[in-house]
Amino acid sequence: MLNLFDLTGEVAVVIGGAGVLGGALAEGLAQAGAKVAILDLDRSAERGEARVKAIRDQGGQAGFFAANAVSRPSLAAAHQSVEAALGAPTILLNAAGGNDPKVTVSAERAFEQIALEDWQANFNLNLAGGALLPCQEFGPAMCRRGKGSIINIASVSAHLPLSRVVTYSAAKAAVLSLSRFLAREWATQGVRVNTITPGFFPAEQNRKLLFNDDGSPSDRTKAIWGHTPMNRFGEARELVGAVIFLASTKASSFVTGADLRIDGGYLAQTI
Repeated sequence: MLNLFDLTGEVAVVIGGAGVLGGALAEGLAQAGAKVAILDLDRSAERGEARVKAIRDQGGQAGFFAANAVSRPSLAAAHQSVEAALGAPTILLNAAGGNDPKVTVSAERAFEQIALEDWQANFNLNLAGGALLPCQEFGPAMCRRGKGSIINIASVSAHLPLSRVVTYSAAKAAVLSLSRFLAREWATQGVRVNTITPGFFPAEQNRKLLFNDDGSPSDRTKAIWGHTPMNRFGEARELVGAVIFLASTKASSFVTGADLRIDGGYLAQTI
């Protein structure tokens, strides 16, 4: 019987793969048979190499490649290194991004007090680094070969802008729009472009917003759980199946321009 979710022979690039969510997704892709290139900043090399070791210990193939997602030359250099070490990428997962306290609306900082340069830096990270530049670097090569799956990570805040994280919400909405544009542009060239919309998954960049210093849930966490029918946060492993589905040409060959929500029902909740 055809294994719809077998990624043997595929080469997956995971940008932001040294992070909590990106790393879990990199391991998931490797367990499905893909060779995995973890791309992240130099300062994340130790965590990236630890993830590579975990993949290799499970019998998979992986490598860590230092790259800055907001630098096209850096991505181009990493692209060449990936091809030399693992082969031509056929899967691109963009998992770089995050919010910055300097653009978080709070009692100490009103919306109108956000500095333009801070807004631009965070927007640049989440849109340019989280989708635009990696797609510009890896997408055309996939088109030339006639095969590729690109998965960009959006957010529930792209659909319903959240309080406090206005820059992040706006950037993720732009990621959705860009992904649909590219899905249309590259559809006849064998490259599919989709997004996944995670709900709330605790990671390094949002932990201070979600938990008090003593580890108890913050008021924001209580509000999130109250708006999530499953009444909990998601776990990184719960994103893996969606990514493998979208990565697999056998499983999702007619799926492009789609947004797959993994949010515990968050966007279905009203009153």
